[in-house]
Parts: sequence; structure tokens; C-alpha cells
Amino acid sequence: MMKPKNIDLKTVESFGDEWGRFDQTGMSDEEAEKVFNGYFSIFNWNALPDQPIGFDMGCGSGRWAKWVAPKVGQLHCIDPSSALEVAKKILPNHKNIIFHHASVDNVALPDASQDFGYSLGVLHHIPDTAEAIKSCSRLLKPNAPLLLYLYYAFDNRNILFKLIWKASNFIRNLIHPLPPGIKHSITDLIAIFIYFPLAKLSKILKIIGISTNSIPLAFYQNHSLYTMRTDARDRFGTPLEQRFSQSQIMLMMEDAGFHDIEFSSEEPYWCVIGYKDQ
Repeated sequence: MMKPKNIDLKTVESFGDEWGRFDQTGMSDEEAEKVFNGYFSIFNWNALPDQPIGFDMGCGSGRWAKWVAPKVGQLHCIDPSSALEVAKKILPNHKNIIFHHASVDNVALPDASQDFGYSLGVLHHIPDTAEAIKSCSRLLKPNAPLLLYLYYAFDNRNILFKLIWKASNFIRNLIHPLPPGIKHSITDLIAIFIYFPLAKLSKILKIIGISTNSIPLAFYQNHSLYTMRTDARDRFGTPLEQRFSQSQIMLMMEDAGFHDIEFSSEEPYWCVIGYKDQ
């Protein structure tokens, strides 16, 4: 197998640490299913063949594979980090899952062998995201769907929202190089004193009929503190992060050989699906 090139080893190590700490057993099934359905709202399960074979690129702790595996014939869970061992412990009863300790550019699956694929919150943490989408494309059969979630570039937000993100990104660059223990403590404090208050304020405002579109972290208004802690660790503790506009994602998908590309109109942004060209 070729040596992986499209990979950032510090980011891989960071995710191994994150999923070892947050294995998602602290998230209720009700919340997990709701988040899962949000990601897959544009995915047409009925369009897949009988007993389909597919892949979860960057499966992490296996939190989404848990919901996909019962719906398919076989699922390949792929991850280059130590999180794969967490996924194996979380998913022992799903006998149709095959685990691969591999990166997006060196997974041992034949080209054009998969009926579907998905990669949620992963490819923006890879040095060359466009090339990573092409690597996923090569694994798919003609007309097979690929579902992605890529961090958005706030292209549907106002200037103030973007400025707040720039400030938070400056803070992220100070936090992510820190030792794991210190980083865990800081990101937990961010979740408790920033994520949680803004999320609950948004929930109150929504109840009384005030729009929360301009409030950062309003997305978390119905999420648990556990999820906020997980995502704060992800957001502020990960070395490599990239963001893309809807138009940039469209171009990357088209260049990778996808057609009928569709974006979800709901958060999180951007969820997108495309179908492999013939």
C-alpha cells in the first residue's frame, strides 16, 4: 500500500486524543439520532441497491456508523487515528462493519467498488480537501452518492458574524498547540462559559419569537453540554482546519466527477451530496 501523503499527522494525533476522551457514550441516543438525521436529511436511502456496500471516511469513534450499519449490507469504517480502536469497542455487535486503519489516500478498497460513501466533518481537516474528495470519488460506483459535511466559510452570514469567527480563530491558534491536559481544561471552560450560555440564550429568544440567525452558537440551543464540550475540543483543539464557501465546494465536487449536487438548507453548514459520474 502506498504511503499516505494527504494527511496532517498532528491533526490525526489530536483526533485520536479527542475521541479517546469523548467516545460519544455520553450522548443520548435521542440526541445522536437527531444529529444523524440532520446530516442525512438529503441522503436518499431508497435509491441505494439492496444490501449496499459503502464507506465512512474518517469514522472517528463510530458515532454515525452506529446508525448507518443497520441500514446497509456492509460498511467500511476508515480512520487513520487511534480513534479506530474506540470505534471497535463501541460497535462490537455490528458484524457487517469492516475497520480500516488508513487515510483517505491509502485505503485498501478497489476503485469503483462502493455503492455509497459519506465523510462528516473530516475532509476540512486534511491538507488538500479537493484531492481528498477525488480519493473518495475513485472508490464509488457510477451514480453512487457521496455525502459530505465541510465547515462553511460563513458565506451566508453577516460581517459581524465573520469578525467574531476571526477572533475565535486567533484564540484557536493559541490553544491547539498546548499539552492535552491543559487543552482539555480550556476547551471545557469555553463550552461551559461560552457555548452553553449562548445556546441557552438562543433557545429563550426563539421561544419568545426573536430570530437567532445572527447569534453565534445558536445551533447548539437543543444540544447537551456533552456535545458542546466535544465540539469545543474539536473546534479549538484541532491543528488543521479549513473552511469553504458553497461555491468552492460545488467546484470541488464537480472537479471530482459528481453531478446532481445538492446542498442542505439547514444547519450545520455545509452538508452536500453528489452522485458519481458515469
